[in-house]
Amino acid sequence: MKTKRNIVHLPVYQPGKPVEDVKRELGLTEVIKLASNENPYGSSPSAKQAIIAEIDNSSIYPDGASVELTAAMAQHLGVHPNQLIWGNGADEIILMLARAYLEPGDETVMADETFSQYRHNAEVENAVLKEIPLIDGRQDLPAMLAAVTDKTKLIWVCSPNNPTGTIVTEAELVEFMDKLPGHVLCVLDEAYCHFVDDPEYPDSIKLLERYPNLILLRTFSKIYGLAALRIGYGIAQPDVIHSINLVREPFNTARVAQAAAKAALGDQEFVSSCRENNLQQRDYLQGEFARLGLSYYPTQANFIMVDVGMPSREAFDLLLRRGFITRAGWAKSPTYLRVSIGTAEANRKFISALEEVLKEAAVRQ
Repeated sequence: MKTKRNIVHLPVYQPGKPVEDVKRELGLTEVIKLASNENPYGSSPSAKQAIIAEIDNSSIYPDGASVELTAAMAQHLGVHPNQLIWGNGADEIILMLARAYLEPGDETVMADETFSQYRHNAEVENAVLKEIPLIDGRQDLPAMLAAVTDKTKLIWVCSPNNPTGTIVTEAELVEFMDKLPGHVLCVLDEAYCHFVDDPEYPDSIKLLERYPNLILLRTFSKIYGLAALRIGYGIAQPDVIHSINLVREPFNTARVAQAAAKAALGDQEFVSSCRENNLQQRDYLQGEFARLGLSYYPTQANFIMVDVGMPSREAFDLLLRRGFITRAGWAKSPTYLRVSIGTAEANRKFISALEEVLKEAAVRQ
């Protein structure tokens, strides 16, 4: 049996190394994972209670339409229920968007250093990719707009951008959307929006009525701390949601995920606490990188991309042996690590280990 020719070259997504694997491989008793942008404070106690309560319903199929969760989210955001779609993580909605809109030969536009699943799913559908270089870690919206043709179907804008943590401002987004042709759907991925404190960040929900060719992606994996349950959502005009629903698999989100997400949504005090902790620790890490003379992209997310001045895979290995899992291997930024923002204790230990690594590298030179 032959695999589709257009996918044989695709890399398999590599998640951050599991903690238990690192402990076993290197004989370590303590390992701190700062690789996958997870919430180091866990999840809401209300969500945990909802998970436990759902165990007795494990033999029953979930609500395919996520009616209760949809109603709760619609009220929370001030949108209509038919403006929401749920996925097995926001990743699945990216897959559904590519499946629903891209045919072989269609064009799609994205940054050259952004979330890998945009490219991956576009290539699965045999679309033509146009990747636009970042400028100082920021997405070049004018250049992305200039790349649009009559064949363009989807344009992907990640804000805050993964891996650089930079945002698109409201002024930039409005100018971009005003010029974007109506036949092109803009996918604004806001997975990390809850961490942003920049006042210029767009209130994108209010822009949906103005721009019917805009869809927002968000998730419960990050600030809500439900990454293991895989639940994300899209927000758009009803006709866009209907198109995506045509390719959605039945029962694509689990009962336990729906219940936990609904409970987590009701605990905004937990969300605010996580946000404030992240802001404090963001400032700490950026201050420490500055003290160490390391360049970094000022972030609005729960991770920082920092230039460690050596091949990032070398730095990754040296940190790994000290019990810290980070993220390396950025093709366009070969000396940069992406580091998730952890707890105060984890961050202090990381900075100490990083200083050791930098000293070791300096001695080798």
